[in-house]
Amino acid sequence: MKTTLEITVGKEDTARSYGSGAVDVFATPAMIALMENTAKSVVDEYLQEDFTTVGIAISTNHIKATPIGMKVKCEATVEKVDGKKIEFKVIAWDEVGKIGEGCHTRYIINVEKFMSKLK
Repeated sequence: MKTTLEITVGKEDTARSYGSGAVDVFATPAMIALMENTAKSVVDEYLQEDFTTVGIAISTNHIKATPIGMKVKCEATVEKVDGKKIEFKVIAWDEVGKIGEGCHTRYIINVEKFMSKLK
């Protein structure tokens, strides 16, 4: 199972905007958010109502800068399912080539039970 999502890098997606750097290029935290969102999207349609996934681990390399206005695609592929734990391979590309890759782990939760534990 896999899914691909695409965004266009905006000013709000830059390292300067995130506070993670001083330049106006696609921020590492923005790339990670895209990777998590793409992975979440892979399994969303298969979950029962009132269930979702939460990210519990991510290991990535951001290997190339991407300027504002360029498109970025991310692909997430399910690599392993162990009960409620799902492991994904994530890769991101801009219009020139690969910009990042890594592994991401998500856990299936019941939203109501999860939120009740926070009170």
